[in-house]
Amino acid sequence: MSREAEIIALVNQEKKIEVNELAKVLNVSKVTIRKDLDKLEERGILHRQHGFAVINNEENINYRLSTNYDLKRKIALEAAKSVADGETVMIESGSTCTLLAEELAYNRNDLTIITNSCFVASYVRKSETVKIILLGGEYQKESQVNVGPMVGEVAQNFYVDKLFIGVDGFDYERGFTCNDFARRDTCRMLAQSAKEVVILTDSSKFGNKGTVSEFQTGEVDVLYTDNGISKEYEEYFGENNLRLSII
Repeated sequence: MSREAEIIALVNQEKKIEVNELAKVLNVSKVTIRKDLDKLEERGILHRQHGFAVINNEENINYRLSTNYDLKRKIALEAAKSVADGETVMIESGSTCTLLAEELAYNRNDLTIITNSCFVASYVRKSETVKIILLGGEYQKESQVNVGPMVGEVAQNFYVDKLFIGVDGFDYERGFTCNDFARRDTCRMLAQSAKEVVILTDSSKFGNKGTVSEFQTGEVDVLYTDNGISKEYEEYFGENNLRLSII
C-alpha cells in the first residue's frame, strides 16, 4: 500500500487525526506528511483543519473517493490498461470511475472523455492532454451528475468502444443495480452508444441489493473488481460469458 493510501486509510479509520500522529505512525517527517495532505486536499479526498487531517462529510461525493481508496485505485489502474493513447471513451460516474478518469487524463495522450458527470469533468480539468465532452441534462446536486433524456439525445451522436460505469450492488435475480432510477435510465441510454459496457466496482458491492435494476449480467461485457469476490460469483460470471478481471 502506498503512503498516500495509508494516510487515507488512517484518516478514514480515525475520522480526525493529528498531523504529528500521522508522521509518527508512518515514520516520515511532518513536512512530508503536510505535502502529502496538501495533494490529497487539492484532489478533494481529505481536508485539513488546524493541525489535523479530517475525513470529508459522509454526504459529500468526495467521501466515497476515500472509502476503500486503495482497492478502487488498483481497479481503476487495471481498467486503464485497456485504453490507449488517442482513444475516446465514455465514463459515467462513481468513485472508481473518477479514479479511472484521473489515471487516463494524466497518463494518456490525446484522449477524449465523454461524460455526464460534472464531478469527473472538474476532477481532471487541469490535465493538458485530455479533451472533455460534458453531456448536459438535469443536474443532480449531491452526485454532481447530469441525468435524463437530454443526456441520451446528445450521447446518440457518439459511438465509442467502451462505456465505464460504477454500480451500487449485484444480485443474481436483478443483476447489477443502482440506487437512483434517473441514473439507471441515463446509464442505459449511454450504453446504446458503446460497443462494450464495462463495470468497475469493489467486491463489497456483491450481495448488496440496490434499489433499481440497471443491467442484467448478459448486458455487461467486462467487470473489473478485486480478489474479495467469491468463487461462486466468479463461476457465475464465467458461465454467463462476462469477462472478469480481478486485481
